[in-house]
This record gives sequence, structure tokens and C-alpha cells, in this order.
Amino acid sequence: MNPPERDPISATVITRNEAGNIRECLESLRWVDDLVVVDSESTDRTVEIAREFTSRVHVRPWDGFVDQKNYACSLAEHDWVLSVDADERVTPELRDEILGVLSRPEGRAEGYCLPRRTTYLGRVIWHGGWYPDETVRLFRRSHGVFVGQELHERVEVRGRVERLLHPLAHLSYHNLSDQIERVDRYSSLAAGAWYNWGRASTLAGLLVRPPWKFFETYFWKLGMLDGMPGLIIAVMTSYYVFLKHAKLWELRHVPSSRRAVHAPRTNEHPAISS
Repeated sequence: MNPPERDPISATVITRNEAGNIRECLESLRWVDDLVVVDSESTDRTVEIAREFTSRVHVRPWDGFVDQKNYACSLAEHDWVLSVDADERVTPELRDEILGVLSRPEGRAEGYCLPRRTTYLGRVIWHGGWYPDETVRLFRRSHGVFVGQELHERVEVRGRVERLLHPLAHLSYHNLSDQIERVDRYSSLAAGAWYNWGRASTLAGLLVRPPWKFFETYFWKLGMLDGMPGLIIAVMTSYYVFLKHAKLWELRHVPSSRRAVHAPRTNEHPAISS
């Protein structure tokens, strides 16, 4: 019996110094009809490894998450696009679900929201606000575009969006040192964005929001059920919130301070709303 006909699909991946991640990511995408990698001038073997999987590897300067991902989509050969980060893996179950969607003759949405299942410190994290972490990743290029601010990119879809059941596997920080380095980097970016938006620095931001974030993550969102990793997540999340507000205060009140300009990794970034 011949397999059912389906619409073809392009997968897009943006990278920057992801030699430790990119091979497994692209292995999980071997089934797609078109694979596009856009690299932001990596200094490691990322591009070399990516070219083992596809000839469609493009190198361009980092231009922010939104522009970089939209550029990758513009290179896709097919209308259906699956956007995957370098530290993510498409599981066989998710692959089969996507292929099933693309095989439907009718009744499809224009975009699909995927849950993400994150592994942190050797353990899958189900609580603390880390799951399901739903995000639109499968969409018609003719109906969807990446929008948002520097640390907040998302796909805006013109039309109906539905949910898929099987999660996208996400590998989080390599270790605690990696997490601390990224918390410092992203808090600088978040504080800089707040400063540019004209947000005021408040005492409540330093005194109230960090302990509230710990309470929310560890107790309200049941992070305590994830064992020691759940506790570490709650502490680090609280610390990140404290750093954002402290760095905003520094930008507002210390004349000699200058916002550090960092090029964030392309696989993960935090929220800046708290």
C-alpha cells in the first residue's frame, strides 16, 4: 500500500555556536522535504555539521530572533514550515502526528501549537510553569509570520490555530554554570528593553517581585513536585527577576553605567514581563 499523499514541509533552524546541539536536532528532522539552517556567524563547527545534513545552510549576521527566523522562513521551499530551535528535538511521536496533519485532505488549521517538554539537570520538568510551554511552531508560511520584541518572538497566524498532542523535546541548560551565565546575559537584555520602553525602577520590583516569583514557581505552580531541580529552578527564576530589576535601577540611577550588548544564544530566552 502506498503511503497517503501529504503536503510537503520545510523545517527551519537558526543557530549560533550550537556545535554541541545541532547534530541531534537535525537528525530528528531527516524526514522533512526541505531543511534550512540560518547560522549567525558561528565560530565553532556548527556550520560544518549542518552541511552534513543539508546544502541549504546560510550564514548572516545576527539580527534578532524575529528577523532571523523570518529570514529562515523566507528561504523555505514549501508553504508548511516547522520552526525548530537547535536545542530541540522532534520526537518520533510528534513527527507522526505532524505527518498525519499534513495528510488530511481538508479541515486543517493554518497553524499548530506544540507543547514543549524540557529536560533540566537530568530530569523532565513537568511543573513550575515549564510545561506545557505551548508555542506555535508548525504553520503555513502564507498565513504566519514571526513578530515580537528582542526577547519575545512568536508566530502570529492569520487563521485558525489548533493544538498538537505530542511535545517537542527541549534540552535546557548544559549545567548550572551555563544557566548562571545566561541568566546574567538575558537579565541585561531585559533591563535594557525596559529602560528603552521607559519603565520606572521601583523598590517593589526589588523587594516583592523576586520572592513572589519563587512562591509562584515553587508552590503555586507545584515546582516542588520536580524534586531538587524544581527547587533550583524556583531560586534561579527568582534571582533572574531580581537581576532584571536591579539592572534597571542601575541604568536609571548610576550615570556611568552602560548597558552591556550581548548576542544571545539562538535556542532559548526568558520572559521579561515580571
